[in-house]
Amino acid sequence: MISLLLMLFFGLTGITLNHPEWTFLGADTTTETVTGSLPTDLVVPAGGAEAEADGTRFLAVSQLVRERHGVSGEVTDFGVEGDEGSISYRAPGYGADLFFDTRSGRYELTTSRQGLLGIMNELHKGRDATSAWRWIIDISGALLVIIALSGLGIQFLMRKRRLRALSLSLAGAVIAIIAIVLAMP
Repeated sequence: MISLLLMLFFGLTGITLNHPEWTFLGADTTTETVTGSLPTDLVVPAGGAEAEADGTRFLAVSQLVRERHGVSGEVTDFGVEGDEGSISYRAPGYGADLFFDTRSGRYELTTSRQGLLGIMNELHKGRDATSAWRWIIDISGALLVIIALSGLGIQFLMRKRRLRALSLSLAGAVIAIIAIVLAMP
């Protein structure tokens, strides 16, 4: 039953990934931008180089933004270029990008949230997912391989159906190879 549910999930999300124009189950993405100012103790008076070397400053800025604006997700990137610092947060169906001036402390936070369908599609791809979800994808793949191999094995054992089953399997493999070659650039 677990394999059946996993096949259903990955099959349905495979179809929806192939048709991004379908908009049901809350496929819309909402984007929100807010601005604000950092406290003076988080502003670098002499320029951005000090902030780049000071990872604790990024942690403090990140915690502040999480508290003020409910930012979630894992930090995927941060850094300073000139006088502009940035922190990016990602999770399935969610993204937030913070840009702040290291001298003035002014910041702009852009958050985008996808609906249920977007989250499911992101989970299908494993994009920005936790390591636990990546394990679920790996286990799902292994279960599907076991199911496929056991089905082929059963066909080998059934004398009456063996030739027809092997012929259909060979024809399916040839069609799949042709489709892959045609899809290549």
